Amino acid sequence: MKKLTFDNGDTMHAIGLGTWKATGNDVKNAVKEALYAGYRHIDTAAVYGNEEVIGEALSEVFAEGNILREDVFVTSKLWNDAHQEGYVIPAIEDTLKKLKLDYLDLYLIHWPVAFKPGVGFPEKSSDYLTPEEAPISTTWKQMEEAKRTGHTKHIGVSNFSKEKLKDLINSAEIKPEMNQVEMHPYLQQNDLVEFCKKENILMTAYSPLGSGDRSAAMKGEDEPNLMEIDEINEIAKKQGASAAQVLINWHTQRDIATIPKSASKEHIKDNFKAAAVELDEDDMKKIAGLNKNYRFITGKFFENPEKGYENIYND
Repeated sequence: MKKLTFDNGDTMHAIGLGTWKATGNDVKNAVKEALYAGYRHIDTAAVYGNEEVIGEALSEVFAEGNILREDVFVTSKLWNDAHQEGYVIPAIEDTLKKLKLDYLDLYLIHWPVAFKPGVGFPEKSSDYLTPEEAPISTTWKQMEEAKRTGHTKHIGVSNFSKEKLKDLINSAEIKPEMNQVEMHPYLQQNDLVEFCKKENILMTAYSPLGSGDRSAAMKGEDEPNLMEIDEINEIAKKQGASAAQVLINWHTQRDIATIPKSASKEHIKDNFKAAAVELDEDDMKKIAGLNKNYRFITGKFFENPEKGYENIYND
């Protein structure tokens, strides 16, 4: 399994288990099956509402004694209602309590958008805090403090554009160590990838398979199916792999981590086996030609020009 390496030498498996939209026994069993299958990288977030169940799965597996806490890289994320001064440390402590952990391996600012405390999803403009009321620089200082106090080993961001990363780097004492964004052959993010590599910021790709299990309300009209791309299936046939394995392996060959989500034992195992696929130069060139700058997660659900959030991704 390819690993990504942080500045201090810590490593993270390039293929992890994503848990967005997974709850209850489904996610508990998925985490256990993933760990038994060889995964050592689990990704969650406060807003997913599954940290407690994931905590149960982790504690039960660790209690068996074959897989240790230090073997598993666990990521969680700060929700948008805890950006203000004094809110980040309590938020990560709540996450740790739910996950039954003493520390996180990685903690991310989930979105460059701020809500009033207690707002899960905004229903009106007054639910937002403007960038002036809750500057990302203020949120980041608290993230830096969480790293210094040992609440988390590494800190980073999610859904940050190159422009937003530049602004953050200018005011940061500790540079973001990770940027987690949507990425797949239809959204290759080449400019952002180049910038992050230059700045020594690692990257994780979410929705690598297209996130087809999102609710109808979150889907656009006539969304493409990444598993049905002709070129991907041609490569899969040539490599003796599945389309999903090709989509996953494409990231690891770009030195980018990825977190496919599945609740199926079979798919969890197959996704992990993507590490063994070896795409050649022709395969990578063929995939490079597929980019459409197409987003499944448009970010429009958070856009509010009145409150200073007009273009989440700076597209």
